[in-house]
Amino acid sequence: MRIVQSESQSPSSMSESVPPDALGRRIAWDGERGTVRYLGTVPPTAGLWLGVEWDDPERGKHDGCHEGVRYFTCRHPTGGSFVRPKKVGFGVDFLTAMRQRYESETELVTGEEITISKKTLEWVGLEDISENQKLEICTVASLASSEVCGPGPDGEIRRTSPNILTLILSGNLLSCWEDVALITEQLDQLRVLDVGVGGVGGSHWGRSNRLRLPADPASLTRAFSSLRVLALNNSALSWTEVLQCAPMWPQLEELYLVDNSITQLCMPVNVLQTLTTLDLSGNSLADGSEIQKLSELPQLEKLILSKTGLSSLQFPDVDLGFKTAMFPALKTLILNNNNITEWSVVSELDKLASLEQLSIQRNPLMSGEASPETARQILIARISQLQVLNIMKILPDERRGAELDYLKMFGLKWLESGGNRDPAMNRPSEEFTAQHPHYCALIQKYGAPEDGELRKPIPFALKNQLLTLTFVCPDAADRKPIQKKLPDSMTVQKVKGLLFRLLKVPGSDLKLAYTSSKMEGTEIEIDNDLKMLQFYSIEDGDNVLVRWT
Repeated sequence: MRIVQSESQSPSSMSESVPPDALGRRIAWDGERGTVRYLGTVPPTAGLWLGVEWDDPERGKHDGCHEGVRYFTCRHPTGGSFVRPKKVGFGVDFLTAMRQRYESETELVTGEEITISKKTLEWVGLEDISENQKLEICTVASLASSEVCGPGPDGEIRRTSPNILTLILSGNLLSCWEDVALITEQLDQLRVLDVGVGGVGGSHWGRSNRLRLPADPASLTRAFSSLRVLALNNSALSWTEVLQCAPMWPQLEELYLVDNSITQLCMPVNVLQTLTTLDLSGNSLADGSEIQKLSELPQLEKLILSKTGLSSLQFPDVDLGFKTAMFPALKTLILNNNNITEWSVVSELDKLASLEQLSIQRNPLMSGEASPETARQILIARISQLQVLNIMKILPDERRGAELDYLKMFGLKWLESGGNRDPAMNRPSEEFTAQHPHYCALIQKYGAPEDGELRKPIPFALKNQLLTLTFVCPDAADRKPIQKKLPDSMTVQKVKGLLFRLLKVPGSDLKLAYTSSKMEGTEIEIDNDLKMLQFYSIEDGDNVLVRWT
């Protein structure tokens, strides 16, 4: 195979549409984005060609090898093709893009919204002022997909747009961090920067910047010295590459790395030490032990790990029931859309000393219980300091109810494992303690459940079971018993609604309990409106006692 290098072209021999630094530049063509890997001739055809590696690996025809000749290389066998220079766009400078934006919108509407990750930002009102004034007072500049390729004339950004605090450069034609720095070093007040793909999630072939790593990251620190929030979503970055760039961002607080190529992590050393928020959603981190490598970030308060394939998390420095030294500041953890199936993961989360907010929606764990309400209550009971679960605040009454129900739900297993209401004889097995590390602490808080309160675990049922129940009003002798067939999946709240229609008594005033022939003389309180009948182990033929105030 013959290998041909890109040819050095003199200005007179190049088409006017090809910039002198075309090699390595980003280009746009027919809605696609790519990077120039070759500039020169391709015999037997005449004239100049660009060898392009497309962002979309299915867009091209080859990998840079054409008719036995190697012109350039691609990461994908169909990622490359040759294009005539006149067909592609090399982009515009920053100020040209800014002016094009304002010329196309002579009056910007006050309150126009821009989204970076999950943050929503607002334009200030810019009506009825001159174009130059608009640029000068602009604090939020959104140039997403505006084909920006560089800064433009030296010093012009600082002169014309000095007050930009938030800059959206996602989906442009920037080729290297040095070009980004030439823009940001003129924005002394810049706090928020997006140079990936705007928004969160999904694949956006041909819409993202592909920035070459800087030769000397430390030399660019001044250009990002005021930066606090950075989004690099969908930028094909590995964690190693992120750490190589990190010296540029000495004061960074929030870093969004959604949908990159991050599969392995390593400990950040002397970088990212100011991070309070890190979003790694959409990266394949199936091994939970990788997350431990972030555990010494001293100020990390929020960690987002949605859609990462996680099935486990471990904090092995301490045993269950104790607080880990890992992630000392972590208050918010988001684990949505993963593969978590075991309650042991939740026991590990209880080790996090500062954890206050957890979101664990759309995991198999949450659908494995009798109902979503039951799963929520078990989670609340297992993590003692949790204040918000799946975006819903945990009120004191809900926590108390969840913890009491948890005691009743697993009380039989506790007794069978060696548990005892006498503290001196309470020695549950290691197996039970490993499965329920918080159980004994709840007994100390509320006392052990009584025999009549103990419930058999409810297996998850695909079909509802109809129960024949007799409703009795013991305090109203004039009321005749009422017999009804109800599904065991019916909530207590709906049962009360039915009784309101039958008895004409407000549901909020009703107090329910039930008796069973298996436990004569014992009344078991039905005390949670959100629970299903099956939760209370009510069986066919039982009596439901109805009282009201």
